[in-house]
Amino acid sequence: MLDLRPNCECCDRDLPPESMDAYICSFECTFCAGCRARLPGERCPNCGGELVRRPIRPAAKLAANPPSALRVVKPQGCAAVD
Repeated sequence: MLDLRPNCECCDRDLPPESMDAYICSFECTFCAGCRARLPGERCPNCGGELVRRPIRPAAKLAANPPSALRVVKPQGCAAVD
């Protein structure tokens, strides 16, 4: 099951479970649409994988399957890939 991480790794923007602006790679690294657009080839800076829009978990399923509360943030932000 997807973690549904709560934020962008680059800019720390909140990305709630219903966000249409969340993108993930196969390792679930999570980025907002704005940071994704600035990444070379729109690829994950951690693994080089494709970043695709994160699916929306139905609201009725969130209570039994809550999103992650663990925030992952790159200390250098997106500056290293701009």
